[in-house]
Amino acid sequence: MSYSVGQVAGFAGVTVRTLHHYDDIGLLVPSERSRAGHRRYGDTDLDRLQRILFYRELGFPLDEVAVLLDDPDADPRAHLRRQHDLLTARIERLQKMAAAVEHAMEARKMGIDLTPEEKFEVFGDKDPEQYADEAEERWGGTEAYAESQRRVARYTKEDWKRVQAEVDDWQERYAALVAAGERSSGEAAMDLAEEHRQHISRWYFEVTYEMHRCFAEMYVSDERFKAFYDSMRPGLAEHLKEAILANAARRTA
Repeated sequence: MSYSVGQVAGFAGVTVRTLHHYDDIGLLVPSERSRAGHRRYGDTDLDRLQRILFYRELGFPLDEVAVLLDDPDADPRAHLRRQHDLLTARIERLQKMAAAVEHAMEARKMGIDLTPEEKFEVFGDKDPEQYADEAEERWGGTEAYAESQRRVARYTKEDWKRVQAEVDDWQERYAALVAAGERSSGEAAMDLAEEHRQHISRWYFEVTYEMHRCFAEMYVSDERFKAFYDSMRPGLAEHLKEAILANAARRTA
């Protein structure tokens, strides 16, 4: 049984012009011609076309496809094995690409999948995404950042309310401690510094004492962090830095 060029184009999802081109370059020459000289394709031709389209889908140029198909040492089973290997490799690449895209979507969301009204309800006049781009630029390649993204992507509105409630409570108690003149190296200040570390570890990523020391330095060296903490109570940023360092020293001694 044979088929016209139009029928084969319909079967394969290609254009008649494509089949004419394959014939012109010798890649797929129909095995028969009608009395009127029209192309007629048999089952063997369709098998070859299927292999051509498979290799084209994988990005092989036509000259390389011809070499692969006309290899005298390759039988149909060899083609199937090669196709299987190529498909397996492509699936692995696509899976990695899909994972990268998913991670990018989570990074862009920063886990704050709330309406503007809900954001205001949870965070008040604070913008939870204010430093999202900078955070991704600074730490986007770290495991800590990846872990943070995995966690916050699952948080609900109620989770964010709990996070913010903990922050508000801690800020109120630390501001009161500074106002009372408590020493940064005192037990009360160090205990609140430990709470600070545990809050980040619980909700975002595991913070080691060495990492907490780095944060402490950043809280006074970065003007935005310093302004944030000092807005709770003048001098709080420097006080917190010293408390974090003192707490890390007693915990790692």
